[in-house]
Amino acid sequence: MKAIVSIIMGSTSDLPVMEKAAALLNEFQLPFEMHALSAHRTPEAVEKFARTAAERGIKVIIAAAGMAAHLPGVIAASTTLPVIGVPIKASLEGLDALLAIVQMPPGIPVATVGINGAMNAALLAVEILAVSDQPLQNRLVAYKAGLKSKIVKADQELQQLKYEYKTNDLLSESL
Repeated sequence: MKAIVSIIMGSTSDLPVMEKAAALLNEFQLPFEMHALSAHRTPEAVEKFARTAAERGIKVIIAAAGMAAHLPGVIAASTTLPVIGVPIKASLEGLDALLAIVQMPPGIPVATVGINGAMNAALLAVEILAVSDQPLQNRLVAYKAGLKSKIVKADQELQQLKYEYKTNDLLSESL
């Protein structure tokens, strides 16, 4: 089994957030790798990783970083593969990381998800890969249908809650 998605994080302190991406890729049965590489502490390793990712079979890179958050952009500068940036809430409520990742210069795009949005990053990677993989597309359709089912069920459970002034019973019947 060869990895087709790479999850890169600036340090293992990002792992509690990035485990959500790993779990989702695992659920979709997509082979992935995980590495801790720092744009500031191991710049040569980051550049080598980015330059060789495609020839190693990687198709999408998910890169997480907090604070200065240069990792996704540094990777994107050295590859033509899609890079999805995950800003990590490390300081300033994660806004510093969000802005650092989303404000890339022209020609160096990084798709960016919300702060600590590892699950959405993995889902975006699945969507990118599903464009050319019908079995994966089928699993994605089923996954999204499952999301809908969860919300419908949650709404049905909410309707069972009784409060003296709760009046939304008629609205729920029409949905």
